[in-house]
Amino acid sequence: MSETTGDVKEEVKQASKEVKESENAAEKYSAMSVSRNSELNCGELSSMRAVPTHKPVKKQIQFVEEKQEFSRFPTKTGRRSLSRSISQSSTDSYGSAASYTDSSDDETSPRDKTQVNSKGSSDFCVKNIKQAEFGRREIEIAEQDMSALISLRKRAQSEKPLAGAKIVGCTHITAQTAVLIETLVALGAQCRWTACNIYSTQNEVAAALSEAGVAVFAWKGESEDDFWWCIDRCVNTEGWQPNMILDDGGDLTHWMHKKYPNVFKKIRGIVEESVTGVHRLYQLSKAEKLCVPAMNVNDSVTKQKFDNLYCCRESILDGLKRTTDVMFGGKQVVVCGYGEVGKGCCAALKALGGIVYVTEIDPICALQACMDGFRVVKLNEIIRHVDIVITCTGNKNVVTRDHLDRMKNAALVCNMGHSNTEIDVASLRTPELTWERVRSQVDHVIWPDGKRVILLAEGRLLNLSCSTVPTFVLSITATTQALALIELYNAPEGRYKKDVYLLPKKMDEYVASLHLTTFDAHLTELSDEQAKYLGLNKNGPFKPNYYRY
Repeated sequence: MSETTGDVKEEVKQASKEVKESENAAEKYSAMSVSRNSELNCGELSSMRAVPTHKPVKKQIQFVEEKQEFSRFPTKTGRRSLSRSISQSSTDSYGSAASYTDSSDDETSPRDKTQVNSKGSSDFCVKNIKQAEFGRREIEIAEQDMSALISLRKRAQSEKPLAGAKIVGCTHITAQTAVLIETLVALGAQCRWTACNIYSTQNEVAAALSEAGVAVFAWKGESEDDFWWCIDRCVNTEGWQPNMILDDGGDLTHWMHKKYPNVFKKIRGIVEESVTGVHRLYQLSKAEKLCVPAMNVNDSVTKQKFDNLYCCRESILDGLKRTTDVMFGGKQVVVCGYGEVGKGCCAALKALGGIVYVTEIDPICALQACMDGFRVVKLNEIIRHVDIVITCTGNKNVVTRDHLDRMKNAALVCNMGHSNTEIDVASLRTPELTWERVRSQVDHVIWPDGKRVILLAEGRLLNLSCSTVPTFVLSITATTQALALIELYNAPEGRYKKDVYLLPKKMDEYVASLHLTTFDAHLTELSDEQAKYLGLNKNGPFKPNYYRY
C-alpha cells in the first residue's frame, strides 16, 4: 500500500515539473511573439527590451487580444457600410428569389435598348441578353427534376406532332417554363412568349430562351404599360401569325379577342391553366363569343391536385419566409377560400403551429374545412385580430379597403390566388396613406395614426413573385399543357367545337404514369376477370369523368 502511494506521489511530482516547464516555455514564446509584433509595428528593436518581466508580457498579450477582438466590430463609418451591405444583400436575396441577377441590372428599360443574340436576331426584348449563360444553367438544373417532360420530348421528338404549330404563350417565365417551351420547339412548334405576371420573370431564363431563338418579350418588374406592350409584340409581328394559344390568366386571349379578332378566329385551339383564365373562357362561351375550341387544364386532376394543392402547400411557406422571416407558431391566420390552393395553404400553416381560420362561400368546401379542423368564419368577424391574411379565391375585392382599415398594426396581407384583384390595392394609393418599400416585393402601407400593414408583391401571386415553386410539380403541369396542345392541334375537324373542354381522362392518367418512375412506383395490373367485373379497359381510363379524386 505504501509503495503504491509512493509511486503516485512520484508521478504527481513529475507531472508538476512538466507543467512548470511548459509554462516557462509558453512565457518565453509569448515574450518572443510580443517582441516580433512590436518590431513589425514600430520598427524599433529596442521594443524587444521593453518587455523584461512576466507581468508586462501578460498585459501586452491581453492588449493585443483586445485590439484584435475590437477590430472585429465596425467603426461608425464601417457600421454604416455594413448596414448598407446587409440591406443590399437582403434585397438581392429576396428580390432574386425568382431571378438570379436582378440586382446587377441597370435601370434602363429593355424597351429602350437594342440587343442582339449570337445569331444576329433582335426579335426579343429582355432585361439583358448577356445573362443567357446563367439562365441556361438554371434550365439545366430544372430539367433534372422534370424527367417526365423530357421523356415526352424524347418519345415524340421524331414524330414532330407540333410541326407547323405557331404557339403564342403568356405564362410565368421561369426555368421550368423554359423546359416546356423548349419541349414544344423540339416537337416542331414555333413559339413567341411573354409573361403573365410582371414580377415572376427570371431575367436570365428569358435571356437564355432569347439566345436559343425563342422570341421572348418579358422582364421582371414590368409596368402595366410594358405588360400589354409585350403581349402585343408577341401577337402583332410581320410575317408570323399564331394558330395556338397557351395562356395563364386569360390576358393574352382577352387581348387577341379584343384587338385582333380576325387573327383570333383563325386560332385552332386555346390551352388555359388558371382559374381566372378558365372563368373568362366560360364567360366567352356563354356569351357565344368563343370562336375557337379551348382546353381547361386547370380542372384536370393532375393540375388541381399537384399544382394547386401540393405545390401551394410548400410554396406558401417559402414565399412568406423569404419576404418577412415570419414565425408561424401561434400566429392567427385567415385563409380566404378552401379550394385546392386554400387546402394546401391551410395544411402547411397548421402544421407549423398557426391558428388558421377559413372563409368560404361554398357550403361543401366550408364543410371540408370544418372536418379538417378549421373554423369557418366571415372575414369581418376576425379581421381585427388576425396576424396574416391570405387570399386564394380567384375573385375580386375579397379584401377591401374597409378590411384593411380595420386590421391591426403589422398585419401581413398577401395573395395566393391567380388574379391581382383579390386585394383592393388600388384603394391604398391615396394621399393620406404612405407607401414605404422595405425590400423587393415587400411594402409598408402606413396610416395617418402610424399603423402599418405589410403588403406582399402588391397583391400579386405570392409564391411566384416572391419565391419559387417545386420543379417536380411544374413538370406535371407542363406535361399536361404539352399534351393538351398536341391534342387540340392534331384533333380531326369536328372533334372539338367552339367550347371549353376538360383534358381527356386518359391523358390525365398518362401524365401521372410518366411521373411514377421518379418514385420507382410499380402499378398493379388488372386481370382480365377483374377488368371485366369492373367494366374497365385494362389500360384505362380507370375512373369515370364524374369521379372526384
